[in-house]
Amino acid sequence: MWSFQHGYVVGPEDVLTIVVWREKDLSSDVTVRPDGRITLPLINDVVAQGLTPDQLRDQLKAQFDKFVEDSSVSVVVKQINSRKVFITGHGWQAGRLSADVDDDRAAADLDGRWRSTSSPEARKIVVMRTENRAPKAIKFNYEEVRKGEKLQQNIELQPSDTVLVP
Repeated sequence: MWSFQHGYVVGPEDVLTIVVWREKDLSSDVTVRPDGRITLPLINDVVAQGLTPDQLRDQLKAQFDKFVEDSSVSVVVKQINSRKVFITGHGWQAGRLSADVDDDRAAADLDGRWRSTSSPEARKIVVMRTENRAPKAIKFNYEEVRKGEKLQQNIELQPSDTVLVP
């Protein structure tokens, strides 16, 4: 069925634990805001969105080194909330599906949400996504792909995609 993008980068709504060794007052749990930033003592707002945990750690260490001699920083991903796709429309149980799962589990989750496996609506699914700040509609025929036909239309779902079933 559909496949999902792999490789974790921090996104909005993700919960991170930032630990600055031997500096309890600088360590905290933070939630990435919708603007992609987190706020920490001394260094204030820092862009976290789009970075891997290691990249964020290096960036935080460079900032904390201005205030703490030879700081040691850890970034722990406590909860991933940004990697979700949305499913809505006729024949589906509306809701969010984690895009941070392997392909087999994602396909099973999607199949489990489908109430009618043979309907005209399954041939007219549209995946809505934003690319370069512009909306994009991608047509998808669930029935063809399910039967192993026209597999070139099988796309990778990306975080924040919306799957619309007419």
